[in-house]
Amino acid sequence: MKYLHTMVRVSSIEESLDFYCNKLGLKEVRRSENPDGRFTLIFLSVDGELENCVELTYNWDPEEYGEGRNFGHLAYEVDNIYEFCQKLMDAGVVISRPPRDGNMAFVRSPDNISIELLQKGDPLPPAEPWASMKNTGKW
Repeated sequence: MKYLHTMVRVSSIEESLDFYCNKLGLKEVRRSENPDGRFTLIFLSVDGELENCVELTYNWDPEEYGEGRNFGHLAYEVDNIYEFCQKLMDAGVVISRPPRDGNMAFVRSPDNISIELLQKGDPLPPAEPWASMKNTGKW
């Protein structure tokens, strides 16, 4: 068995690419449009390779999606969780679960998909403002 990708439905290609590419740092590696099925598939990865991708599925006919908490979450390892979360905050992303422990944080995509951020290696020592920051919304 081989892991291929994770698929999430998105309601706006532009907002989703801004979040996943401009803010999280993923790279678009493939895009396909299916006029018969009326959808667009966009594959994103950390390293620009087609392995271990997130597939964004955009259905051309408007549809409201629930919060997707039953989906679970996507998880990414980052070199410095404090710097990464600060970069996201500076870009207007809400940190739903701050990295109080120097190890784990959660944010949500424009379509409410939970994204877990994990510190690479050992947790960083607790630091402010993160150590005393409260959760915001759901994660």
